[in-house]
Amino acid sequence: MITLNYQYKLRPNKQQEAKIELMLDVCKNVYNYALRERKDWLNSRKSPTNTCSIISEYIIPADAPYPNYCYQSKKLTIAKKTNPRLKSVNAQVLQQTLKALDRAFSEMKSLGKGFPRFKKKLRSFVFPAMLKNCLGDNRIKLPQLGWIKIRQSRRYPEGMAAKQAMVVKKASGYYLMVNFQSLESVPNNPVGKTSLGIDAGIESFVATSTGKLIKSPKFLLGQLRKLKLLQRRLKHKNKGSNNWLKIQNRIAILHEKIANTRRNWHFKLAHQLCNLADNIFVEDINFISWSKGIVRKQSLDSGIGQFINEILPYICWKRGKYYAKVDKNYTSQECPSCGHTQKKKLSERKHNCSACGYQINRDIAAAKVIKNRGLKSVGHTVE
Repeated sequence: MITLNYQYKLRPNKQQEAKIELMLDVCKNVYNYALRERKDWLNSRKSPTNTCSIISEYIIPADAPYPNYCYQSKKLTIAKKTNPRLKSVNAQVLQQTLKALDRAFSEMKSLGKGFPRFKKKLRSFVFPAMLKNCLGDNRIKLPQLGWIKIRQSRRYPEGMAAKQAMVVKKASGYYLMVNFQSLESVPNNPVGKTSLGIDAGIESFVATSTGKLIKSPKFLLGQLRKLKLLQRRLKHKNKGSNNWLKIQNRIAILHEKIANTRRNWHFKLAHQLCNLADNIFVEDINFISWSKGIVRKQSLDSGIGQFINEILPYICWKRGKYYAKVDKNYTSQECPSCGHTQKKKLSERKHNCSACGYQINRDIAAAKVIKNRGLKSVGHTVE
């Protein structure tokens, strides 16, 4: 099964915009109410088993079931009969909101994430099912909203059906994320003839085994002066006033522009790298730890984790290139020529092998080692 997500900018009229804001507000209230219900149930069970606690008691009966998704979904169906505000929003949209809360609790337990928080604003909601014949030229038909205009920046994928949609509110307007699916199965990309190793560097964005050092444009640092000026103006405004909200929106638009510029550059770079070889090999790095280390500002500004883990594998899959990750240990200390390993300090930016005398840039040497490891993993001889 093939799944593609396309993003289009919405152009709603005033009535549709009011409906979207109403749905966002109702979804926020449902989310917060369900979260409050779960927290109350958990707090009522915190009383010690051998003594009576003054702080927490069984306010909720001891035999009351835990308010999971099924329990809260049934209560939502009953509440919709008497609450006109809930009745004004699509039932499936509200159920998806409860599913998002249930997913947050499951990720808190399995992935060790923090406890879910109450939402001041909700910026998205999901239509899990689409209407028949919902795709039109420069417009799309959504449940409860009807035909709504979009900026069709790209054509709909041929031979694929729209399964669900998400409406997202950003600083620059409303956007629609449409999920297209096809029942056709696509085999994994085969291993090609030419190979390329890519090393995530510190001084440069990435280094390739062909000898290229690609530096990252300073997306955030380039706009930092303008951002500081807006934040300085925001500090002197009364919180919650109209002028305060206007500057907040300008700051959000600037951050969105920086993110869009970074993402656009990542896609163009991924296509350039795919033009160089049939096989792409990268390091298996935990970039979350990178964002907490000494190079956190550079890594977060460049978005290296997004590029290596999301954009590059997608472009490789789309263009039929083989993509694989290799072991990251000692890639910068191993010699790509003879395989000798010697320790280097982080300040040493040149590889100088004491065994064979091979000299080259440190990041390029690491990229060559990554390429050699990738070729061994697929059973090819090292070039």
